[in-house]
Amino acid sequence: MNFIAKNFGELSVTELYEILRVRSQIFILEQNMHCQDIDGSDFEARHFFLEEKGKILAYLRAFYTDDSKLVVKIGRVLSITHGVGLGADIMKRAIADIKKNMECQKLCLNSQKSAIGFYEKLGFKTVSDEFLEEGVIHLKMQLEI
Repeated sequence: MNFIAKNFGELSVTELYEILRVRSQIFILEQNMHCQDIDGSDFEARHFFLEEKGKILAYLRAFYTDDSKLVVKIGRVLSITHGVGLGADIMKRAIADIKKNMECQKLCLNSQKSAIGFYEKLGFKTVSDEFLEEGVIHLKMQLEI
């Protein structure tokens, strides 16, 4: 299994297709979310994925929240196979890469309520009350780095 970290312009057409395919598979088909997945943030994002034989097994993206470049937002976190550690693996590798290459002070994300424990194990802390996003209860979380 290969860990890959690329900015948008570095992605091949095949990699981009596979990213959009797995995001659709998880968020639209599996989780039944009705959202505009292609939201414009991909252009500015760094894309992280675990790949094997051309297939993405886990994915996330990260991008600066504003021009100050102090905060990086992580989103679209997914793994194709649940419960085998791929989510934790991609998160740990991505956080290490972000620390090295994006030089921010804080990471933030909007976590589905059911995933709070997962992110807490990685050091994230809840910083908001519950809110509805794409029909699913979320909480804002952050990690000082």
